[in-house]
Amino acid sequence: MEFALVGPILILLLIGIVVYGGWFLTAQTVQAVASEGARAAVGGLNAAEREGLVRGEVAGAVHGVALKPDRTTVQVAEEAGRLRVVVVYDASDSPMMLMGGMLPRPPAVIRRVAVIQVGDPS
Repeated sequence: MEFALVGPILILLLIGIVVYGGWFLTAQTVQAVASEGARAAVGGLNAAEREGLVRGEVAGAVHGVALKPDRTTVQVAEEAGRLRVVVVYDASDSPMMLMGGMLPRPPAVIRRVAVIQVGDPS
């Protein structure tokens, strides 16, 4: 009798591994895109040029990975000699998020930040 529960529990465990593994892969991808955008900003001479470089790099990077451009937003802020790049990705319609069924799901909106120094730290 106790062996009758092993099958459903194993299936739920495997689904959880796939859902959370996919979520972690997506979160790591969003972080990599934010970091690449921040690195691209180093070449800018002023705030407007840096923001343009960030947005261009993020747009190009999103097309190169498995993220949907229409689900990705970018925020660029610069203050006190630091440039902050925030990439937000809405994974709510992702097949891996929908596959979870009755399992507790990870957050559907993934927000990752990268910060670089662009000016004199003093």
